[in-house]
Amino acid sequence: MRGFSRPPGRGKKERMKQEDIQDLQQLVEFLKEHGVAEFDLEREDVKVRLKFTQPVSPVVSFAAPAAAVAPVHLAAAATAAASAPAAPVSPAPAEENLHLIKSPIVGTFYGSPSPGAAAFISAGDHVEKGQVICIVEAMKLMNEIEADASGEIVKVLVTNGQAVEYGQPLFSVRTA
Repeated sequence: MRGFSRPPGRGKKERMKQEDIQDLQQLVEFLKEHGVAEFDLEREDVKVRLKFTQPVSPVVSFAAPAAAVAPVHLAAAATAAASAPAAPVSPAPAEENLHLIKSPIVGTFYGSPSPGAAAFISAGDHVEKGQVICIVEAMKLMNEIEADASGEIVKVLVTNGQAVEYGQPLFSVRTA
């Protein structure tokens, strides 16, 4: 992607070039396609901040209108739920002081600094708040993710090379 034109100077009006507008449109489409809610870019004298207020979801087209399809599925689900006996739900035993470290961005998870290198952390390791625990690649940028709590890593919840979403749990940490 080409760089964007310089922002207007003091008292001087400049218009964005057509290619810059096209680049910006491509960026917006890419961010929407990948479900990115916020994006900041700062290069020398250019700043771009995008924030989508509504949840971004990919465009899906149906052969039949969605309104005609949805009520049938909802009615079938409601009928099935009403006819099925209520099964007792027993919550999974929650461990006390268990904290989830979540992905702050959408991207690809990497547990080590480079292919073939040792993992930043593994289950059983102790981490300190602020310690780099993994990398999430987003738009060809390698973002070091730091622990937001100190404690023992109980479980690594994702695999190397896996696509992760914003807010997706990456690690469970016993904080006590």
